[in-house]
Amino acid sequence: MDNMTFGKYIPGNSLIHRLDPRLKIAVLFVFLIAVFFDSGFLGYGILAVFVLLCAMLSKIRLSHILKAVKPMVFMMLFLMVFNIFLLKTGDVLLTIGSLKIYSGALIQTLYIFIRLILIITLSTIMTSTTKPLDLTMAIESLLGPLKRFRFPVHELAMMISIALRFIPDLLDEAKRIMKAQASRGVDFNEGTFLEKIKSIISLIIPLFISAFQRAEDLANAMESRNYNPEATRTRYRTLSWSVTDTVSLTMAMIVSGGVIIMSFVL
Repeated sequence: MDNMTFGKYIPGNSLIHRLDPRLKIAVLFVFLIAVFFDSGFLGYGILAVFVLLCAMLSKIRLSHILKAVKPMVFMMLFLMVFNIFLLKTGDVLLTIGSLKIYSGALIQTLYIFIRLILIITLSTIMTSTTKPLDLTMAIESLLGPLKRFRFPVHELAMMISIALRFIPDLLDEAKRIMKAQASRGVDFNEGTFLEKIKSIISLIIPLFISAFQRAEDLANAMESRNYNPEATRTRYRTLSWSVTDTVSLTMAMIVSGGVIIMSFVL
């Protein structure tokens, strides 16, 4: 559970910390579009340099980013094996019995691996340098025009904020439950497959009960304070857009736009 870092805010005063949260969400959205265009290794190299620059400016430790990537390694390996043995494009590189491994399959598998690494890294940088409350304000601001169509913008932003806020708490609760169950003789690392399933169930059920209890306590607290999502609300702190945000957005658009154009040219 210590390896789960997504959603954890790390206080700091770096350049990335000071950027407007609306900018960070917009850059992440544009980056997600660009990363799924097949621009070759050159395009992915440019995006990797962009992500590396963001990581350096954010002053987030490399170990923190690696902890965010580690839980996704199993899914990456599964997708890689799945693509290697099922995709049949390019030249045959290796034959294992009736199975043939093609060059195109290896290239596409490597593309998937690079995409996941880039997406997870940039998402971790955003959540690590942005407070959950600022993310809520940014989402509500970006979706503000939808209010004209009676879209529940504030409710959606509030739900996302609460979800991000409770991720670290649920992870801490899971650690506490694992230690409590281990003290009672439950072994999460060894045993047969059925024994491991029983061990996981002994973790999941108390965790769900705790999550529902936390949700009920939060709902009661909001209700006791007469919280009304449809009421007109004022803010103690408002978001402000600076020249640095404009320059950063321009650079991100140039990098992402260039990679997208490369996907059509190459």
